[in-house]
Amino acid sequence: MVKENLIRVRKQKKFSQQDVAEHLNISQTHYQRKEKGEVGITDKEWERIAKLLEVDVEEIRENSEATNMIQNFDNSYGNYVGNNNTYFNIPDYVLENQKDYIALLKEENERLKKENKGLQEENNLLKSQK
Repeated sequence: MVKENLIRVRKQKKFSQQDVAEHLNISQTHYQRKEKGEVGITDKEWERIAKLLEVDVEEIRENSEATNMIQNFDNSYGNYVGNNNTYFNIPDYVLENQKDYIALLKEENERLKKENKGLQEENNLLKSQK
């Protein structure tokens, strides 16, 4: 979810993405991903951004996000908070490719199990003939 309120207020206050990123001790590209909704914004980050922009958190935070926020990483202290989940936007074709590869590996695994079982039976037969 694009952070429209945040973007609007940031621009009104004449702050660049780089300004906010530096305030949060993160890269501009990482901050850009936060504004685009690709990466979550922690409660502490919301508070720090609001303080920088001199507004209440409620003014810049999207309504539905306040209840759905999953805290991932608090860069101000370098500590994980919340549930340690990290989400990435992986293109569907990559996921499909991985699923196909996993299926191929499962098939190969089954083939090797059968081959192994056949070799064990052959080995047992040779042992019994001695």
